[in-house]
Amino acid sequence: MIASFQHSKSLIPALLLAALLAACGGGGGGGGNGNTTPASTATPEPQLVQEAGAPAMSGNIATDGYNWINYRRGQVGLAALGRNSLIDLAAQGHSDYLKANSTVSHEQVAGKPGFTGATLADRFLKAGYILNRANSYAYGEVIAGAANNSGFYLAEELITAIYHRFAIFEPVFKEAGTGAATGNGGYAYFTADFAANNGYGPGLAAGQVVTYPVSNQTKVATSFSSNNEEPDPVPNQDVVGYPISVHANINDVLAITSFTVRQRGAASDLTALLLQRATDAQTPLSAAAIIPLAPLAANTTYDVSFNGRVNGTAVTRSWSFTTR
Repeated sequence: MIASFQHSKSLIPALLLAALLAACGGGGGGGGNGNTTPASTATPEPQLVQEAGAPAMSGNIATDGYNWINYRRGQVGLAALGRNSLIDLAAQGHSDYLKANSTVSHEQVAGKPGFTGATLADRFLKAGYILNRANSYAYGEVIAGAANNSGFYLAEELITAIYHRFAIFEPVFKEAGTGAATGNGGYAYFTADFAANNGYGPGLAAGQVVTYPVSNQTKVATSFSSNNEEPDPVPNQDVVGYPISVHANINDVLAITSFTVRQRGAASDLTALLLQRATDAQTPLSAAAIIPLAPLAANTTYDVSFNGRVNGTAVTRSWSFTTR
């Protein structure tokens, strides 16, 4: 999978890129260069479990992926993304390109089959979606390639992959578009593009954050295959515990005092990798995550504690979730 995110409070944008590769087996493509990459030898736990209140499946990969992203954003407490037909066009063109060239990458190469623009901004322009660079704006992209034709599954895999989650759960996004293409052997290429144009969306109130998994969430997956994400958030290890994250608005600065997770009733916190901008260039200033370095136990409740500051305002959150 690949995630890309760009924003501007004035006129200077910044870009976030990540990729999810070979989710649920099968071959995959490299992140930025399109080189083929072998599938992980590990067998990560499938992420998707249908839940009460989840959207009904239509069977259309692009539509189901879009609906699943909005479903999870709603659980988190973020505004739903409106569907934009021009962004759909850009996303579909990119999925078609990925299929035609058997790759998973944010970049397209001029002259190759299905070329619609080298960068996401180029593809937006080709589709007729014009960014108003005189005002605040943000846009991003996540892509996945997997031997699975469920849009729900593909979107859930992207949400599990932490660098992708940072883009999908960006509070200020206002609209989105999705596209999908299925190649030989049922291998699916899914693209989701996001934007806040001519001003940011409502986002979060000053000094506020949202968390994921959400408070009292159940049926949370126990593990994640780090090797399937590019860049790899845990480069010296493959299967790790399910990532836990905190998100503020795009231009906020999230400072961390402590961020821990503990199995209910245990005497000590889990050993975990902390992702924050100070030590990880792929993590935005406005977000943070911890990744337990061992898979979580099944049917178990975990207690999470976060203490920090958003733009200097103290923020404390304590919540729990339960695995499946």
